[in-house]
Amino acid sequence: MPGPSGCGRRGRDRAHAPDGVAHPGGGPNPGTDTGAVGDAVIAFLQGEVVEKSATHVVLAVAGVGYVVAVPTAVVAALPAVGGTARIHTRLVVREDSMTLYGFSTTDERELFDQLTGVTGVGPKVALSFLSALRPDAIRRAVVAGDAATLTVVPGVGKKVAQRVVLDLRDKLGAASELVAQGPLADVRVALLQLGLTPAEASEALRGLDADGKPVEDLLREALQQVGR
Repeated sequence: MPGPSGCGRRGRDRAHAPDGVAHPGGGPNPGTDTGAVGDAVIAFLQGEVVEKSATHVVLAVAGVGYVVAVPTAVVAALPAVGGTARIHTRLVVREDSMTLYGFSTTDERELFDQLTGVTGVGPKVALSFLSALRPDAIRRAVVAGDAATLTVVPGVGKKVAQRVVLDLRDKLGAASELVAQGPLADVRVALLQLGLTPAEASEALRGLDADGKPVEDLLREALQQVGR
């Protein structure tokens, strides 16, 4: 499987690169903004799944094989090799590389963009965030100032987690209702009433999927996560 950076034709044919993307064996085309995110170069890809790994997928689109780095949840949701998939993408152009990052939804892509805007969080770390936590869990943690939850992400220590909270808390303020009014807020209150510390409550809620579940079931799952 080709390396994670760039996009190229599979097999014997030479790789094809759209305008503004570096061609194989040469520098970027005139007008390429190296070191920037290619907002409008490739918005999404739809084609046949040719290869899958834990971190990447190769999509064949109009005879061109595109290597896309994706979160683990995207890999799990993709059809088997030979099936057709659509992946929303973000092209990151550096002086020495080009990498396509892929997402299931535009919401994931937007959060990826916000994370990469934080000092010390590059595209690979941002992808790790989306692999370790659901987007709504990341937003809840940021809005609640819960840096401890973010440290579950591989490669993210306390300082980086605190910086993410500091830089994105206001930007993600519209998501505050998820914390203030969502079912997980009720579960958190119940956990504290049962004697858990705030840190233990955060640990119990980490990665919990609240979608359509009653508070009683969520509370039971949360307690199981901390061995209660």
